[in-house]
Amino acid sequence: MAMESTFKPNILKGKVALLTGGGSGIGFEISMQFGKHGASVAIMGRRKQVLDSAVSALRSLGIPAIGFEGDVRKQEDAKRVIESTYKHFGKIDILVNAAAGNFLVSAEDLSPKGFQTVMDIDSIGTFTMCHEALKYLKKGGQGRSSSGGGSILNISATLHYTASWYQIHVSAAKAAVDAVTRSLALEWGTDYDIRVNGIAPGPISDTPGMSKLDPQEMNSKARDYMPLYKIGDKWDIAMAALYLVSDAGKFVNGTTMVVDGGLWLSKPRHLSKEAVKQLSRAVEKRSRIQPVGVPTSKM
Repeated sequence: MAMESTFKPNILKGKVALLTGGGSGIGFEISMQFGKHGASVAIMGRRKQVLDSAVSALRSLGIPAIGFEGDVRKQEDAKRVIESTYKHFGKIDILVNAAAGNFLVSAEDLSPKGFQTVMDIDSIGTFTMCHEALKYLKKGGQGRSSSGGGSILNISATLHYTASWYQIHVSAAKAAVDAVTRSLALEWGTDYDIRVNGIAPGPISDTPGMSKLDPQEMNSKARDYMPLYKIGDKWDIAMAALYLVSDAGKFVNGTTMVVDGGLWLSKPRHLSKEAVKQLSRAVEKRSRIQPVGVPTSKM
């Protein structure tokens, strides 16, 4: 069932957004919601068929959209796509870095090349896109008024907040993305009035990331491990993105918003509720006889 946005439909009116990885999964949902809320949308990806399909879907909704083939790991591609977006729409207000690489593999079976590939896409690719887009996003830059700068949104993860099985490469890459987000927020927020934030999604249904896991097993264990007992929707991430890049989030800078229903905080119970009650009663009973922590004799 489609969910309605709580934001005004013109919250991004007149804005131009460029999204890497915007042709599928979470990236496409963000592209669509940005367009539904008034933005013109450019999406960047490596697969022409996916791009063409996504652009067609966006245009069918009346959204001004265009797609550009490119690999975020290549500086020349990043520069070309950013310049092409500017030439097509006349400015760039928002950059969303959603392109990512991910696969499950144990650390001992992961080759250095495989590790580097994910680092190149997620962390180096994110910085490369930000670096090449700077002159278009900063206040007084090409296609922008001198009244303010643009906004950058980096899609991260929660894997590196503790540790995750078989995700050492992605954890390292997303930790770097979070560091890039904070550093650019400090430097470019101060110098150019550019806000730089991130979103760390949890398990999101109907995404390439979830298809590589075991959603049935996750659903069966949801009540034990997930505070809200459910997997999130792409819509949830898109709504967070709308908040962060719009004027609703105009004083938010340098934060990575966790959107996972509190999952990153959770851990298996080591005692049942009933066991805790029994333990509490026993402690309370003993305290009536001898208050806990009160010495029985004076020195």
